[in-house]
Amino acid sequence: MKPGITAKLFVAILAACAAVLLVNALTSHLYMKRMFMDYLNEQGIDRMMEVMPRVRSGYAQRGDWGFIRDNPDAWFLLMRPEKRDGMPMRAPPFSDQTGAVFRFAVLDADYRVVIGNRAADRTDILRPVVVDGRTVGWMAMVPFQKVLAVADARFYEAQVRAWWMIGSASVLVAALIGLLLSQALLRRLRGLTVATHRLADGDYATRIEPGATDELGQLARDFNQLAQALEHNERARREFMADISHELRTPLAVLRAELEALHDGIRPMTPASVTSLHQEVRQLGKLVEDLYDLSLTDVGALAYRRGPIDLALVLESAIAGMRTRFADAGLALECRIPEGPLRLNADERRLQQLFANVLENTLRYTDAGGRVQVRCDRDGDYWRLEFDDSAPGVEPVKLTRLFERFYRTEASRSRSSGGSGLGLAICRNIVEAHDGTIAAAASPLGGLRITLRLPVLEA
Repeated sequence: MKPGITAKLFVAILAACAAVLLVNALTSHLYMKRMFMDYLNEQGIDRMMEVMPRVRSGYAQRGDWGFIRDNPDAWFLLMRPEKRDGMPMRAPPFSDQTGAVFRFAVLDADYRVVIGNRAADRTDILRPVVVDGRTVGWMAMVPFQKVLAVADARFYEAQVRAWWMIGSASVLVAALIGLLLSQALLRRLRGLTVATHRLADGDYATRIEPGATDELGQLARDFNQLAQALEHNERARREFMADISHELRTPLAVLRAELEALHDGIRPMTPASVTSLHQEVRQLGKLVEDLYDLSLTDVGALAYRRGPIDLALVLESAIAGMRTRFADAGLALECRIPEGPLRLNADERRLQQLFANVLENTLRYTDAGGRVQVRCDRDGDYWRLEFDDSAPGVEPVKLTRLFERFYRTEASRSRSSGGSGLGLAICRNIVEAHDGTIAAAASPLGGLRITLRLPVLEA
């Protein structure tokens, strides 16, 4: 069985503590063996060089080592620290306090011990005693490491035992801390895991208490945002499916009733009945076509062939194609478009579809005898297009929902006007695909204002 995250975290913390202890032990050992011992030896060498002039002077006066050979008193006098005139007595040098004097010795020219530490030989720390240009002997100092060689084993064993005791206690403390920490982290991770499984099973109402403001807390907040988005998308999907089934059912029910009436002979086959059937088929076809366009724009699969175009020409063309219908509906259409070219990087065909949908929406939902105004101006790096119509208006709370699929306001802007509720949703997708924005607001004419902003193509 593979180890869980608790075991992995526990082992990681334990291994880190053990590694720190090991490095600390090795560092301490090397420091004691090398740096500190070398420091003590350097202190001893300095003390030895302090004594060297008196040893050299004594040999020069007598011509041999007889003055100190087997003469501890003379040796003691040589080793005694100098007392300077007028200066108070001072504490012994640090080298003397660490036993350096007891490690000193004088060797003759053949490296035989004259006086001092009998363990000294030519392998120890040596400094030549030169008299009249001739090396007559050596000042020797047994290294600190060599003096401790006998007791070192016992001391080292004691240190190892102490280190193992300290190390074992430290590892136990680290293990306890690691266990508590891993359990605390695992408790929060387990909550995330359970919530993720519930979310994967379709429970989009799942939420997690973020708790602390650390990385896990941020992960919990991101999870809640994801769950909220999924819940919203699921609700929108269900509403969309319900709206589609409702929209398709209405024209199909009418077609079925008309055909059954013709089939049963209740209604005669006349041009009027055929026209009625044709209108229902056209409405059904328009709904299917709008659904297809909306699905393509939703996933970005609608083909866009963008290139430099003149916005004024496209807008004037869309308006010209609908002037007759506006006149037949009793609506006055007013336009204010600057002289071109109004340069824009866009798909001309999709812009025509965009303007046609906006004008179609205005035509359907404006009362007869009303007015429609279309204006285009430059607004910084954007072309701003405004489509204003007269009454009826839209309640302010409903303005932000106009671009939702299948959404219709009540009263005059209803299904009876023949719209599918998809036109403005398609408009929003087309505008966003051109890096622009679309918004709805109350119009000064008493109806609705649709504002488009599309980026300018600089020359």
